[in-house]
Amino acid sequence: MQKLDLAQIGGSALTDRNIAVPTGGVQPGIPVTYVPARNTILLSLALGWAEVLGAQHIFVGANAVDYSGYPDCRPEFLAAFQALANLATKAAVEGRRIEVRAPLVDLSKAAIVKLALELGVDPAMTVSCYQPDAAGRACGACDACHIRKAGFAAAGVSDSTRYGG
Repeated sequence: MQKLDLAQIGGSALTDRNIAVPTGGVQPGIPVTYVPARNTILLSLALGWAEVLGAQHIFVGANAVDYSGYPDCRPEFLAAFQALANLATKAAVEGRRIEVRAPLVDLSKAAIVKLALELGVDPAMTVSCYQPDAAGRACGACDACHIRKAGFAAAGVSDSTRYGG
């Protein structure tokens, strides 16, 4: 499989090095870290693979509660993509419908932190940061880091995130 490089599309601080990643906290509106059609592209790839595998569920980690305002993280988008999946695939036409599941979509970041710990997931092994260093340590300053820190604080849990120095 070819490597998918969304930098070829650009249009986002996460895919274009000429656009600065904001560090002033989450602001109203859709931020420059929105990657054009990212979840549409990734879900489309997952849909193709699911159909080949005979899977009837696609799981996605989108979150519409404590997030940066990305339109492709909303329940309405996920429902629309599921409708598309069931119009556009041989599997669905032949009666094997595909369901898009987003178990985190309605959870606050605090609830996600608590759920991760309940499931035995070490949050220190996960990355939310928009600009981690070469060792995978979070910057601590970008919007994703601000949201993550607030989630740990709201959960009343010590933040185990590896931050760079």
